[in-house]
Amino acid sequence: MKPPPFLLFATLLFWGWQTGFLLAGIGLGVILESARFLGFRWELDDSDFSRICFFCVVLNLALAGYVLTSNGGGFTGLLHGDFTRGADGAGGPNTTRFLAWLPMSLFPFILAQTFNLRPSVPLTAISLVLRWRQRKGDQSFTGQYRDIAYPYFIVCVFAAGIHTNEGTHTYFLGQCGLIAWALWAVRSRRFRAPAWAAALVAVIGLGVLGGLGVRSAQNSIQNFNAQWMAKFFSPRTDALQSMTSMGQIGRLKLSAKIAVWLQPRTPGQLPEYLRQASYRSYQATKETWHGGGTLNDFELLHSEPDNTSWNLLPGKTNSSAVNIACYLNGWSLELEAPEGLLPLPSGCGRLENIPANINLKRNNNGAVLAQGAGLLVFDAFYGPGATIDAPPDLDATNRLDLSVPTNEVPALEKVIAEMNLSKGANDAEKRRSVQAFFHDKFTYSTWQGPDKRATAEATPLTKFLLTSRSGHCEYFATATVLLLRQLGIPARYAVGYYVHEPRGSGYVVRERDAHAWCLVWHATTKSWEDFDTTPPSWVAIEGDRSSAIVEWFSDLRSWLGFQFAKFRWGQAHFQQYILWSLVPVLVVLLYHILFRRRGRRSRADAKKKTAAPASWPGLDSEFYQLEKKLAARGVPRQTGEPLAGWLERALAEPAVAGLRPLLQELLRLHYRHRFDPPGLDVAERKALAEKVKSALVELARK
Repeated sequence: MKPPPFLLFATLLFWGWQTGFLLAGIGLGVILESARFLGFRWELDDSDFSRICFFCVVLNLALAGYVLTSNGGGFTGLLHGDFTRGADGAGGPNTTRFLAWLPMSLFPFILAQTFNLRPSVPLTAISLVLRWRQRKGDQSFTGQYRDIAYPYFIVCVFAAGIHTNEGTHTYFLGQCGLIAWALWAVRSRRFRAPAWAAALVAVIGLGVLGGLGVRSAQNSIQNFNAQWMAKFFSPRTDALQSMTSMGQIGRLKLSAKIAVWLQPRTPGQLPEYLRQASYRSYQATKETWHGGGTLNDFELLHSEPDNTSWNLLPGKTNSSAVNIACYLNGWSLELEAPEGLLPLPSGCGRLENIPANINLKRNNNGAVLAQGAGLLVFDAFYGPGATIDAPPDLDATNRLDLSVPTNEVPALEKVIAEMNLSKGANDAEKRRSVQAFFHDKFTYSTWQGPDKRATAEATPLTKFLLTSRSGHCEYFATATVLLLRQLGIPARYAVGYYVHEPRGSGYVVRERDAHAWCLVWHATTKSWEDFDTTPPSWVAIEGDRSSAIVEWFSDLRSWLGFQFAKFRWGQAHFQQYILWSLVPVLVVLLYHILFRRRGRRSRADAKKKTAAPASWPGLDSEFYQLEKKLAARGVPRQTGEPLAGWLERALAEPAVAGLRPLLQELLRLHYRHRFDPPGLDVAERKALAEKVKSALVELARK
């Protein structure tokens, strides 16, 4: 079924306008529609179409592999549509680029059909299943052809929708117009035009209502509590709040899955902590830490001119560097791309080798949010001294960095009294006393019994401080922060990972290495410092709970997942190798499409020339000598013309008309010799030869 004139041109023009490939759309449309005015055509057989189809498949696989591993740069020039950039200038999902390229990557196939003598393609060329069945002997599909103009039209309309949603209705209105144009050409003549138009308007109205329903459902899903949803997916750190496991009954179970890979620039020189976020406000009733205030608001960071380097603390001297690979397990509704908080060393001042399509945001609580990829591999430069955290709000009204919940104050005062601090103790002495207090009188435990559950008389933290004196890192970090605040020292609750496990020349961090500790303000250096009171035995306790065999399989799975993630998110730098490795394949396919048929025909012609004459019956008939003689007199036999018809034309010449009885008798004998299964007997065969000889002599005389 042929589309109406210029429909494909209009569709390609619309596709180019929507995706930013306007020049490409105009060019492709002009080439296709030029077939209406040009007489040039190819003569392609089924095998040619199969090779062209395979060429398109390989081309699409190459493009898919490229965008799958691209860092967001993509092809330059024509292949950069404006839809690849997000609202903040970051690259959008790479998959959308591949889908928007479909009209270009499938163009050779529709072009071959358009300029072929038979404007259709064989079914076996577009179906591997049918081709396989044909090779197995099923010839029921041989000789069946289909026009792919309408399927190509559908692909173009679909690809036109792969672009940034700007809140307009141009795509919807455009596709409605194009689809109406296409359907008008194939509408049933049983219905009048007004009835057909009314049905079309009703369908479009239902489509609008369906779109509104989908949008409403999407908004409802987006309003779900993010913390509740996060429990069903990979664990991730939220910059807004940290829900502790204090007061929960049972054993704290953490996975041995590898979450972060580290490679120090200087062997053995690595950060002890990788911090993702810190919090200032503690809600004792929910055992939850919150960012608190405007310090938790993220603001967009701007990269250096190379688009891969970011200065978090301009002017800071960073004495150490480490390469970090980590997953981003969150999801950005703004960019519709993965996002997550980066695990950064304390005192991190600069990041390098971050792909150009990544967005970075930071807040004054020391959290850096990355958006745009599911896996990030980058270099972090760090050193002692200043951090990206804002100073404590000592002059503010709320003074969150010194705030202590009132229901926890009695337990804290009892602990301070037990520490026997001198009245004039300075901050350093207070910190040493707090460190010694937890070191001497507390133990690490992942088991939480019923005695640690909150009651009307005591919170889980109060029971931890006064009775059980055993718990996991969240207990120690929360208690330390509040205890320091009660002593007048600004402190914050920090979460991230503890680095300790070597692997090859680098280190790995597992999900069970997730840790909570305290940030304490050093009034002299005017900087935040890590302060961890959790007993060091927690690392060994967590490690003892794992099986060597189970952990080996877990590491293998983590490594395979990491390698695939590097490939998936463009951190393996394979895209250039994929393209270069497929170039020879595409070149060979083009050679076969363009030249192999010609070579095959040439070889076939040469075989015909060198082959021995076929021994078909009647080919030795002397009548052919008579045919050549008459052709030389100006009466050649036309292609496909029967001998009887040709002979009647030859007898129209007056000089030959007198030989009619003889020539007709010779034609009868020739037909019997050529086609009659019994053929001629010896006498008749001899008569044919002698009479042809006499006719030739007579023609020569005349």
